[in-house]
Amino acid sequence: MAIYSIKNRKLSFIEEINFKLEKDIQEICEENLNQLFGLQIVRSQLAFQNFRIDTLAFDPKVKSFMVIEYKKDKNFSVIDQGYAYLSLLLNNKADFILEYNENCKASLRKNDIDWSQTKIIFISPSFTPYQVQSINFKDLPIELWEIKRYANDAVTFEQIQPLGATESIKTISKGDKIIEGVNREVRVYTEDDHLAEISYEIKELYDKFKISLLAIGNDIKMKPTKWYIGFLSKTNFVDMHIQKKALKIWLNLRIGELDDPKGLSRDVSNIGHWGNGDYEIQVSNDENIDYIISLAKQSYKKNSV
Repeated sequence: MAIYSIKNRKLSFIEEINFKLEKDIQEICEENLNQLFGLQIVRSQLAFQNFRIDTLAFDPKVKSFMVIEYKKDKNFSVIDQGYAYLSLLLNNKADFILEYNENCKASLRKNDIDWSQTKIIFISPSFTPYQVQSINFKDLPIELWEIKRYANDAVTFEQIQPLGATESIKTISKGDKIIEGVNREVRVYTEDDHLAEISYEIKELYDKFKISLLAIGNDIKMKPTKWYIGFLSKTNFVDMHIQKKALKIWLNLRIGELDDPKGLSRDVSNIGHWGNGDYEIQVSNDENIDYIISLAKQSYKKNSV
């Protein structure tokens, strides 16, 4: 994608600048890990057994480890390397928890981690068509992100999305002990997982809220997790758990930040809950949908800054 600057209605092409070293990519990402991915850095350049992990990170929203690898060249297999790191994590859980506790001054235990949502993220200026095609599975715990740097000091990040992925990685992994072992523990959750076994009425209600939430901004994306579907711009502003007879919605605002004159939300700041934020709304019909979307817009505005 060509990028231009505009002055007096004249366009000037902004040249893309190559990264000289993978370390340059790593430094940009690690310095801005929370802003880019909502992740907490655990350790940089972690040598473990015969591997060297570029960045070991932790996702506090889903309580899972993430491995980030930075690539300047294109000569690597996404599937092989990705599953090798996943297998390393899952077979050495205690060691990685120790790394987290020592580096983050915490006291996590093995049961505090949701190992099923562990992921690998590859970040590179570009990927080959073969690498892009290799992630075209609906349940692959691997993400590809392209990073571009430009002459005006701009940097862009874009996730490469699987195109029409309907096949499972399990269909090609039979006989591969590493992939089969990882797939027994790791699961990539989809929107369909949350819509299974619910009534038509609730699915219709969900679709109405989904369309309205996505229309709040052009930058909004959906991110299904084990317990809820997140709607995010820079970070989650609404999380939604689909129940059999209702929708449970969380607004990612701290107590005192929401203007809710109808009082539809309740304070869950001192109650255990899955989604982000201190406000929860339970919905079983579309009677107040426009009003609830107005509350969601407050959260969007706060979390898009």
